[in-house]
Amino acid sequence: MAQVTPFKTIDHETAQRLVADGVTTIDVRTPREYAVLGHIPGALLIPVDLIASAPAILKDDVQSVLVYCEHGVRSRAASEVLSMAGVKNVMNLAGGLEPWRGPREFGEGAVRGPSGWLLENAGLLPRGGRVLDVACGRGRHALLRAGAGFDVTAIDRDAGAIAHVTTIAGRLDLPIAARVLDLETDPPPSLGSQQYDAILVFNYLHRPLMPLLIDALRPTGVIVYETFTRRQAERGHPRNPAFLLEDGELAGLMQPLTIVRQREGEFDGRFTAAVVARRER
Repeated sequence: MAQVTPFKTIDHETAQRLVADGVTTIDVRTPREYAVLGHIPGALLIPVDLIASAPAILKDDVQSVLVYCEHGVRSRAASEVLSMAGVKNVMNLAGGLEPWRGPREFGEGAVRGPSGWLLENAGLLPRGGRVLDVACGRGRHALLRAGAGFDVTAIDRDAGAIAHVTTIAGRLDLPIAARVLDLETDPPPSLGSQQYDAILVFNYLHRPLMPLLIDALRPTGVIVYETFTRRQAERGHPRNPAFLLEDGELAGLMQPLTIVRQREGEFDGRFTAAVVARRER
Protein backbone atom coordinates (compact mmCIF):
# COMPACT_ATOMS: atom_id res chain seq x y z
CA MET A 1 0.00 0.00 0.00
CA ALA A 2 1.26 3.48 -0.88
CA GLN A 3 2.57 5.60 1.97
CA VAL A 4 -0.07 7.98 3.33
CA THR A 5 0.80 11.67 3.59
CA PRO A 6 -0.88 12.94 6.78
CA PHE A 7 -3.26 15.86 6.47
CA LYS A 8 -2.50 19.19 8.13
CA THR A 9 -4.72 21.25 10.38
CA ILE A 10 -4.34 24.95 9.55
CA ASP A 11 -5.47 28.20 11.17
CA HIS A 12 -8.01 30.60 9.72
CA GLU A 13 -5.50 33.23 8.65
CA THR A 14 -3.66 30.68 6.52
CA ALA A 15 -6.94 29.34 5.17
CA GLN A 16 -8.11 32.81 4.13
CA ARG A 17 -4.94 33.29 2.08
CA LEU A 18 -5.46 29.92 0.40
CA VAL A 19 -9.09 30.71 -0.40
CA ALA A 20 -8.01 34.02 -1.94
CA ASP A 21 -5.55 32.06 -4.09
CA GLY A 22 -8.32 29.74 -5.31
CA VAL A 23 -7.62 26.54 -3.36
CA THR A 24 -10.04 23.65 -3.96
CA THR A 25 -12.39 23.70 -0.98
CA ILE A 26 -14.70 20.93 0.28
CA ASP A 27 -17.59 21.52 2.65
CA VAL A 28 -18.47 18.25 4.42
CA ARG A 29 -21.55 19.51 6.27
CA THR A 30 -25.17 18.83 5.39
CA PRO A 31 -26.90 20.66 2.52
CA ARG A 32 -28.98 22.59 5.07
CA GLU A 33 -25.89 23.79 6.93
CA TYR A 34 -24.28 24.76 3.62
CA ALA A 35 -27.32 26.87 2.66
CA VAL A 36 -28.44 28.36 5.99
CA LEU A 37 -25.17 28.82 7.88
CA GLY A 38 -23.28 29.94 4.80
CA HIS A 39 -20.26 28.50 3.04
CA ILE A 40 -16.93 29.51 1.59
CA PRO A 41 -17.60 30.76 -1.96
CA GLY A 42 -17.02 28.03 -4.53
CA ALA A 43 -16.80 25.23 -1.96
CA LEU A 44 -17.77 21.77 -3.20
CA LEU A 45 -20.59 20.31 -1.12
CA ILE A 46 -19.67 16.71 -0.27
CA PRO A 47 -21.26 15.66 3.06
CA VAL A 48 -18.94 13.61 5.24
CA ASP A 49 -20.94 10.40 4.77
CA LEU A 50 -20.30 10.66 1.02
CA ILE A 51 -16.61 11.51 1.24
CA ALA A 52 -15.47 8.11 -0.10
CA SER A 53 -16.70 9.24 -3.53
CA ALA A 54 -14.65 12.46 -3.50
CA PRO A 55 -11.45 10.96 -5.02
CA ALA A 56 -13.53 10.04 -8.08
CA ILE A 57 -14.59 13.63 -8.77
CA LEU A 58 -11.46 15.57 -7.83
CA LYS A 59 -9.30 16.30 -10.86
CA ASP A 60 -5.88 14.68 -10.96
CA ASP A 61 -4.17 18.07 -11.22
CA VAL A 62 -5.60 19.34 -7.90
CA GLN A 63 -2.56 20.26 -5.81
CA SER A 64 -4.19 21.21 -2.48
CA VAL A 65 -7.56 20.68 -0.80
CA LEU A 66 -9.04 22.64 2.10
CA VAL A 67 -11.67 20.71 4.07
CA TYR A 68 -14.06 22.19 6.61
CA CYS A 69 -17.21 21.51 8.61
CA GLU A 70 -18.92 23.62 11.26
CA HIS A 71 -16.71 22.85 14.28
CA GLY A 72 -13.76 20.90 12.88
CA VAL A 73 -14.78 17.36 13.87
CA ARG A 74 -16.33 15.96 10.70
CA SER A 75 -13.66 17.62 8.60
CA ARG A 76 -10.92 15.74 10.45
CA ALA A 77 -12.56 12.42 9.60
CA ALA A 78 -13.01 13.49 5.96
CA SER A 79 -9.42 14.74 5.74
CA GLU A 80 -8.15 11.39 6.94
CA VAL A 81 -10.10 9.54 4.24
CA LEU A 82 -8.89 11.90 1.51
CA SER A 83 -5.29 11.56 2.66
CA MET A 84 -5.53 7.76 2.72
CA ALA A 85 -6.96 7.88 -0.81
CA GLY A 86 -3.86 9.71 -2.01
CA VAL A 87 -5.31 13.21 -2.44
CA LYS A 88 -2.45 15.68 -2.34
CA ASN A 89 -1.86 18.22 0.44
CA VAL A 90 -5.11 17.87 2.39
CA MET A 91 -5.70 20.66 4.93
CA ASN A 92 -8.30 20.65 7.68
CA LEU A 93 -9.69 24.00 8.88
CA ALA A 94 -9.10 24.27 12.64
CA GLY A 95 -12.29 24.92 14.57
CA GLY A 96 -14.48 24.71 11.49
CA LEU A 97 -16.51 27.47 9.85
CA GLU A 98 -18.35 28.70 12.95
CA PRO A 99 -15.62 31.27 13.83
CA TRP A 100 -14.77 32.00 10.16
CA ARG A 101 -14.29 35.70 9.35
CA GLY A 102 -13.38 35.23 5.72
CA PRO A 103 -15.72 35.43 2.70
CA ARG A 104 -19.04 33.64 3.15
CA GLU A 105 -21.98 33.02 0.83
CA PHE A 106 -25.50 31.78 1.54
CA GLY A 107 -27.81 29.67 -0.57
CA GLU A 108 -28.31 26.11 -1.68
CA GLY A 109 -25.65 24.05 -3.40
CA ALA A 110 -25.75 20.79 -5.33
CA VAL A 111 -24.25 17.78 -3.59
CA ARG A 112 -21.24 16.71 -5.61
CA GLY A 113 -20.21 13.15 -6.31
CA PRO A 114 -22.95 10.50 -6.32
CA SER A 115 -26.10 10.94 -8.36
CA GLY A 116 -28.95 12.57 -6.49
CA TRP A 117 -31.24 9.80 -7.76
CA LEU A 118 -29.08 7.20 -6.02
CA LEU A 119 -29.00 9.19 -2.79
CA GLU A 120 -32.77 9.75 -2.82
CA ASN A 121 -33.39 6.03 -3.24
CA ALA A 122 -30.60 4.54 -1.14
CA GLY A 123 -33.21 3.25 1.31
CA LEU A 124 -34.59 0.96 -1.41
CA LEU A 125 -31.28 -0.85 -1.85
CA PRO A 126 -30.60 -4.06 0.07
CA ARG A 127 -28.70 -3.60 3.31
CA GLY A 128 -25.79 -5.62 2.00
CA GLY A 129 -24.73 -8.02 -0.70
CA ARG A 130 -23.24 -7.68 -4.17
CA VAL A 131 -23.47 -4.54 -6.29
CA LEU A 132 -22.65 -4.15 -9.98
CA ASP A 133 -21.68 -0.64 -11.12
CA VAL A 134 -22.05 -0.52 -14.91
CA ALA A 135 -19.98 2.02 -16.89
CA CYS A 136 -18.54 3.06 -13.54
CA GLY A 137 -16.19 5.78 -14.77
CA ARG A 138 -13.79 6.88 -12.02
CA GLY A 139 -15.91 5.14 -9.38
CA ARG A 140 -18.06 7.76 -7.67
CA HIS A 141 -20.80 5.19 -7.01
CA ALA A 142 -18.60 2.11 -6.62
CA LEU A 143 -16.52 3.81 -3.91
CA LEU A 144 -19.62 5.02 -2.09
CA ARG A 145 -21.35 1.64 -2.01
CA ALA A 146 -18.16 -0.22 -1.08
CA GLY A 147 -17.66 2.26 1.75
CA ALA A 148 -21.17 1.36 2.94
CA GLY A 149 -20.20 -2.31 3.20
CA PHE A 150 -21.28 -3.70 -0.16
CA ASP A 151 -19.17 -6.09 -2.23
CA VAL A 152 -18.85 -4.13 -5.49
CA THR A 153 -17.98 -5.13 -9.02
CA ALA A 154 -17.19 -2.09 -11.19
CA ILE A 155 -16.92 -2.33 -14.97
CA ASP A 156 -16.00 0.16 -17.66
CA ARG A 157 -14.26 0.01 -21.03
CA ASP A 158 -11.90 2.86 -20.06
CA ALA A 159 -8.72 1.22 -18.73
CA GLY A 160 -7.58 4.48 -17.16
CA ALA A 161 -10.80 4.82 -15.19
CA ILE A 162 -10.60 1.24 -13.98
CA ALA A 163 -6.99 1.76 -12.92
CA HIS A 164 -8.09 4.79 -10.89
CA VAL A 165 -10.89 2.86 -9.16
CA THR A 166 -8.55 -0.02 -8.38
CA THR A 167 -5.92 2.29 -6.92
CA ILE A 168 -8.33 4.20 -4.67
CA ALA A 169 -10.06 1.01 -3.53
CA GLY A 170 -6.70 -0.46 -2.58
CA ARG A 171 -5.67 2.61 -0.61
CA LEU A 172 -8.97 2.69 1.29
CA ASP A 173 -9.15 -1.10 1.65
CA LEU A 174 -12.57 -1.22 -0.01
CA PRO A 175 -14.10 -4.41 -1.48
CA ILE A 176 -14.18 -3.43 -5.17
CA ALA A 177 -13.35 -5.77 -8.05
CA ALA A 178 -12.83 -3.41 -11.00
CA ARG A 179 -12.28 -4.68 -14.52
CA VAL A 180 -12.11 -3.40 -18.07
CA LEU A 181 -15.08 -4.63 -20.08
CA ASP A 182 -16.52 -3.37 -23.37
CA LEU A 183 -20.28 -3.81 -23.06
CA GLU A 184 -21.05 -2.78 -26.62
CA THR A 185 -19.75 -5.83 -28.44
CA ASP A 186 -22.18 -7.89 -30.49
CA PRO A 187 -23.58 -9.71 -28.59
CA PRO A 188 -22.80 -8.00 -25.26
CA PRO A 189 -20.75 -10.07 -22.80
CA SER A 190 -22.58 -12.09 -20.17
CA LEU A 191 -22.83 -10.54 -16.71
CA GLY A 192 -23.82 -13.81 -15.07
CA SER A 193 -27.27 -14.97 -14.00
CA GLN A 194 -28.76 -13.78 -10.68
CA GLN A 195 -25.41 -12.58 -9.39
CA TYR A 196 -26.21 -9.17 -7.92
CA ASP A 197 -28.44 -7.68 -5.24
CA ALA A 198 -28.24 -4.23 -6.81
CA ILE A 199 -27.19 -2.92 -10.22
CA LEU A 200 -26.33 0.75 -10.77
CA VAL A 201 -26.35 2.42 -14.19
CA PHE A 202 -25.88 6.16 -14.64
CA ASN A 203 -25.41 8.27 -17.76
CA TYR A 204 -25.12 5.20 -19.97
CA LEU A 205 -27.43 3.50 -22.45
CA HIS A 206 -26.90 0.43 -24.62
CA ARG A 207 -30.29 -1.11 -25.30
CA PRO A 208 -29.05 -4.63 -26.21
CA LEU A 209 -27.56 -4.87 -22.71
CA MET A 210 -30.90 -4.54 -20.92
CA PRO A 211 -31.90 -8.25 -20.90
CA LEU A 212 -28.49 -9.16 -19.47
CA LEU A 213 -28.82 -6.59 -16.69
CA ILE A 214 -32.22 -7.98 -15.74
CA ASP A 215 -30.93 -11.56 -15.84
CA ALA A 216 -27.97 -10.61 -13.61
CA LEU A 217 -30.30 -9.43 -10.84
CA ARG A 218 -31.14 -11.69 -7.92
CA PRO A 219 -34.73 -12.11 -6.72
CA THR A 220 -35.77 -9.02 -4.67
CA GLY A 221 -32.75 -7.19 -6.09
CA VAL A 222 -33.04 -3.70 -7.61
CA ILE A 223 -31.72 -1.79 -10.60
CA VAL A 224 -31.15 1.93 -10.05
CA TYR A 225 -30.96 3.52 -13.49
CA GLU A 226 -30.70 7.12 -14.69
CA THR A 227 -29.67 8.46 -18.07
CA PHE A 228 -30.42 11.11 -20.67
CA THR A 229 -33.58 11.53 -22.74
CA ARG A 230 -33.70 12.82 -26.30
CA ARG A 231 -34.34 16.40 -25.13
CA GLN A 232 -30.81 16.46 -23.71
CA ALA A 233 -29.57 16.88 -27.30
CA GLU A 234 -30.90 20.45 -27.05
CA ARG A 235 -28.16 21.06 -24.46
CA GLY A 236 -25.42 19.82 -26.78
CA HIS A 237 -24.31 16.45 -25.38
CA PRO A 238 -24.95 13.64 -25.98
CA ARG A 239 -26.58 13.96 -29.40
CA ASN A 240 -26.44 10.40 -30.74
CA PRO A 241 -29.99 8.93 -30.58
CA ALA A 242 -28.48 5.56 -29.65
CA PHE A 243 -27.53 7.08 -26.29
CA LEU A 244 -30.79 8.95 -25.66
CA LEU A 245 -34.05 7.55 -24.32
CA GLU A 246 -37.37 8.23 -25.97
CA ASP A 247 -40.14 9.64 -23.80
CA GLY A 248 -41.43 6.93 -21.48
CA GLU A 249 -39.01 4.34 -22.84
CA LEU A 250 -36.99 3.45 -19.74
CA ALA A 251 -39.81 1.80 -17.80
CA GLY A 252 -40.53 -0.42 -20.80
CA LEU A 253 -36.90 -1.48 -21.05
CA MET A 254 -37.10 -2.68 -17.44
CA GLN A 255 -39.86 -5.24 -18.10
CA PRO A 256 -40.66 -7.63 -16.49
CA LEU A 257 -39.25 -5.94 -13.38
CA THR A 258 -41.57 -4.04 -11.06
CA ILE A 259 -41.11 -0.27 -11.20
CA VAL A 260 -40.82 1.00 -7.63
CA ARG A 261 -40.07 4.65 -8.39
CA GLN A 262 -39.57 6.66 -11.54
CA ARG A 263 -39.23 10.18 -12.81
CA GLU A 264 -38.65 11.90 -16.13
CA GLY A 265 -37.98 15.52 -17.05
CA GLU A 266 -35.44 18.24 -16.34
CA PHE A 267 -33.43 17.81 -13.16
CA ASP A 268 -30.31 19.75 -12.18
CA GLY A 269 -30.20 21.30 -15.64
CA ARG A 270 -30.30 17.97 -17.52
CA PHE A 271 -33.08 16.07 -19.24
CA THR A 272 -33.12 12.57 -17.77
CA ALA A 273 -35.30 9.58 -17.03
CA ALA A 274 -34.73 7.42 -13.96
CA VAL A 275 -36.20 4.32 -12.36
CA VAL A 276 -35.77 2.02 -9.43
CA ALA A 277 -36.94 -1.43 -10.58
CA ARG A 278 -37.18 -4.61 -8.48
CA ARG A 279 -37.06 -8.24 -9.47
CA GLU A 280 -39.79 -10.06 -7.58
CA ARG A 281 -39.19 -13.46 -6.01
